[in-house]
Amino acid sequence: TSGTERKQTALKKMRLLSNKIMKDSSGEIKLMPEVAEDMWHAYNLIAVGDMLTTTTMRKVKSESSTGSVDSKKVRTTLCVKVTEVHFDTEATTIRVSGRNVKENPFVKMGAHHTSEMELNRAFTLEKDCWDTISLERIEDACDPSKSADVAAIVMHQGLATICLITEHMTLQRSRVEHSIARKRSGSSSHDKGMNRFFVKISEAIMRNINFEVVKCILVASPGFLRDQFLEFMHANAVKTDNRTLIENKSKFISVHTSSGHIHSLNEVLLDPSILSRIADTKAVKEMQAIESFYKTLMTDPDRAFYGIKHVELANEQQAIQSLMVTDSLFRSADLPTRQRYVALVESVRDNGGDVRIFSSLHASGQRLNQLSGVAALLRFPLPDVLENAESSSDSDSDN
Repeated sequence: TSGTERKQTALKKMRLLSNKIMKDSSGEIKLMPEVAEDMWHAYNLIAVGDMLTTTTMRKVKSESSTGSVDSKKVRTTLCVKVTEVHFDTEATTIRVSGRNVKENPFVKMGAHHTSEMELNRAFTLEKDCWDTISLERIEDACDPSKSADVAAIVMHQGLATICLITEHMTLQRSRVEHSIARKRSGSSSHDKGMNRFFVKISEAIMRNINFEVVKCILVASPGFLRDQFLEFMHANAVKTDNRTLIENKSKFISVHTSSGHIHSLNEVLLDPSILSRIADTKAVKEMQAIESFYKTLMTDPDRAFYGIKHVELANEQQAIQSLMVTDSLFRSADLPTRQRYVALVESVRDNGGDVRIFSSLHASGQRLNQLSGVAALLRFPLPDVLENAESSSDSDSDN
């Protein structure tokens, strides 16, 4: 049935095809990205200096016996030593540049190549050291239970965007557009246009939202459009006996926004009345954690540290109750910097602290980045640590 197909599609996650990691933590992993969020995971796994093997297109020139030069694109499997990695948040694609390190009939050893990674095309990633952060990300990416648990429909007249808010990013799943005639006395074309628009949104909801995973669906708009839509959708569901929409009616939450564009989701996720309704979701827990940090920073600053130096000093005292780090810090091209943050995470966990790794694609992760990307709430105040750190940095600048 179409319902079963939709369920399978919604539950798709990154596939782990092989794991050849040795006892010394070196080795390779083969993965198959299947949904857009998998590309974000892949981007966070691939680092400068890694070996990446994937199929790619390469332009090849050949010279005929008459001297004419022919150029054609061939698909070949390349292994490159990565020099650059770029992620396009709009298209959710990754471009990887590197130098060829294995014999290939079309590409010389050491030749530079840039490829665009694609969904449903496997890749093999080899590292000298797979640290705990990378291994946890693979586990996270391959676990179907960690799918999106909040959906959102943001709309204004004639345009609606359906999104899934996952632990790591906001994914735009569908964009519904429909031209609607202006209201004119004696004409029903406006009402017909609105009804057709609402039907198209309802169809997109059925195609893109897995109600077994999603805990709530935010329906957001300026004015009263969202309420008109919900009234229409629920009435139409009863009329057409759409059991899925009827049984999940309580999951739909009407929310006012200042605009009908996707960026207005940030204000929705900070609304206290909404927070109480979706308190168990991952994206909201991140928002609450960063809000709690800012409040503590204002009321009890000796228990709220940020910046790697201060946080490390607090960790030496085994004082960290909750550590918050953005994933961008683990993408550092400088290996010792990455290792420093990995060691901090492992140490805090060993001391019984809670660790949250924030996505830099979420508003909460962006707020944390404004605080240098690392912050901690302490079990007890450490006023002396801050004073000592400031005095030592003063003496360092004097030398």
